[in-house]
Amino acid sequence: MKSVSVLVTGASGFVGKSLCAKLQSPGHAVFAAVRSKNPRVEDFEKIVVGSIDSKTDWSAALCNMDVVVHLAARVHVMAERSENPLAEFRKVNVEGTRHLAECVARAGVKRFVYVSSVKVNGEQTASPYTELDKPNPQDPYGVSKWEAEQALLQVAARTGLEVVIVRPPLVYGAGVKGNFAQMIKALAKRIPLPLAAVRNLRSLIYVENLVDALILCSIHPKAAGQTYLVSDGEDVSTSSLLRRLGEAMGRPARLFSCPPALLKLVGKLTGKSDQVDRLLGSLQVDSSKIRRELGWQPPFTLDEGLKATAKAIIDKV
Repeated sequence: MKSVSVLVTGASGFVGKSLCAKLQSPGHAVFAAVRSKNPRVEDFEKIVVGSIDSKTDWSAALCNMDVVVHLAARVHVMAERSENPLAEFRKVNVEGTRHLAECVARAGVKRFVYVSSVKVNGEQTASPYTELDKPNPQDPYGVSKWEAEQALLQVAARTGLEVVIVRPPLVYGAGVKGNFAQMIKALAKRIPLPLAAVRNLRSLIYVENLVDALILCSIHPKAAGQTYLVSDGEDVSTSSLLRRLGEAMGRPARLFSCPPALLKLVGKLTGKSDQVDRLLGSLQVDSSKIRRELGWQPPFTLDEGLKATAKAIIDKV
């Protein structure tokens, strides 16, 4: 495998740290773009770029790079205080991404790998999403990711920059937060959960599988200009996920049945409808395109990923 110089934005984040570590093993030169001098990044050359927007100075960071993997983004804000959330998402996720891509093209960097989101496709599925489905983002974050994808394709058409877009579903692994971490903590404490009757199907991707796909997208000739949905390849219901997590932890899940309609009502009354909908609804992706075109196979199974994730979180409980 030919070694390349890779700039990773969002390098101090959940996925970024794993990506930087994985890139080093085949001997690639890894550079971490960070906001400040004291990021949570070790063992990589760090380049401070400050906040990401339409005015970020990328000149020092892009010198002699072959690939940029753009992970940095404004993500979901649980306690949103902005009167116009979409405008705030656009500053970073759309204009910041467009500006970076233009700088990348001017610097002569060959490839730009953009980590988008399945939220571009939508929030729930009756059948698995594919790359050919019409985008249907439902919230400001999803809208901003879709607009960023369009901005990148415009830059690519104008400059010849090789853009690769990757849309992952829920990413889990050591360091995961949100519902996933809360489920593991509840299982560790043997808290009964009212989810035995949930029969949904959701696609997931273990963080180590995601970074493996991102590295392949960074170097494979056929990836240029493509959009890929990625997943572990095995979809599970919330109830099955809890049982398998419990098995991985050696602490069997304590589940009981509660009508989904009642759970939705409780979610509405407590202001947690979004969290409840994610636990009850289906969201599947078809990742056959990247497997077919690039020959990608996830290096870890779902159960292997769950076991590693559970161990990392339990050690901190």
